[in-house]
Amino acid sequence: MSEPVRTDASAQAFRELEFLVRNVGEELAAFRKRAHQAETRLKSLGGTGSGDVAAEERVAQLEAENARLRARLAQATERTRLMLDRVRFLRQQHALGGEP
Repeated sequence: MSEPVRTDASAQAFRELEFLVRNVGEELAAFRKRAHQAETRLKSLGGTGSGDVAAEERVAQLEAENARLRARLAQATERTRLMLDRVRFLRQQHALGGEP
């Protein structure tokens, strides 16, 4: 037939299992609390619509500066292209032996 169940080992295993379940429950409660705090903080930061005014102003300044720099870069690129065209023309004139 079957062997008798050892009550000492069974009781010890049950206590260990109970201890582990209790610890997991406590950890789960801590994680839920942290998640709730994070959600609350996220809602307070993003829910108002204003955000960080200083950061938004700085972003606007940087975007304006970026636009100015892009315009300057486009102008410099065009001037460089015109200078290269002029150098090519002068080289062609020189290669043909003509006067510029």
